[in-house]
Amino acid sequence: MTAAATIGARISGVGRAIPSWVVYLLGIVPGAWVFWQAVNGAYIEPVEKIEHEFGRLALQFLLASLTITPLMRFARINLVKFRKVFGLLAFGYVAAHFLVWLLLDLQLRWGQIAGDIAKRPYITVGFLAFLLLIPLAATSWQGAIRRLGAVAWGRLHRLVYVVALLGVVHFAMQERVWSLELILYIAASVVLLGLRFTWIRRW
Repeated sequence: MTAAATIGARISGVGRAIPSWVVYLLGIVPGAWVFWQAVNGAYIEPVEKIEHEFGRLALQFLLASLTITPLMRFARINLVKFRKVFGLLAFGYVAAHFLVWLLLDLQLRWGQIAGDIAKRPYITVGFLAFLLLIPLAATSWQGAIRRLGAVAWGRLHRLVYVVALLGVVHFAMQERVWSLELILYIAASVVLLGLRFTWIRRW
């Protein structure tokens, strides 16, 4: 066994030993910390800060979920049990991001909400990504695979790549500047989507 295979096997073993609920709990911690800081007056614009950080965490967990398969294919690191965990954490943060915008930012002013979704492109893109994530989260349980069938379920969940691309575009349009963080998100999404299309062409 090569050194890389040995390292991959060890990491996979550690992953198997960690319960999923621990990763869920650790994934909630950063969002809870941001919320706690905002409630205690740590930010000048608390609502904007919460909204932005929840969106950032959603994108990070979404991209993390897409790294699971490449890790297994190329590094023999099997962390498949955490793919759903990362995906659901991403959905949870997207939903929280949307609710903060809906309830705290715009305070349920439905006319302005509809106008922003229709007329502000970065909000339109983000809202579309949120809508596409809903069926993925709703079918993330094992019973959905049996009901839809493995092939149909797999095709549906390929939408996650579209969601990731929309998420990066939404983040880029909102940032308006080329930060290192944005470049890393774009690079990660391009690499992950490129690997995906490469596998499809080979198949």
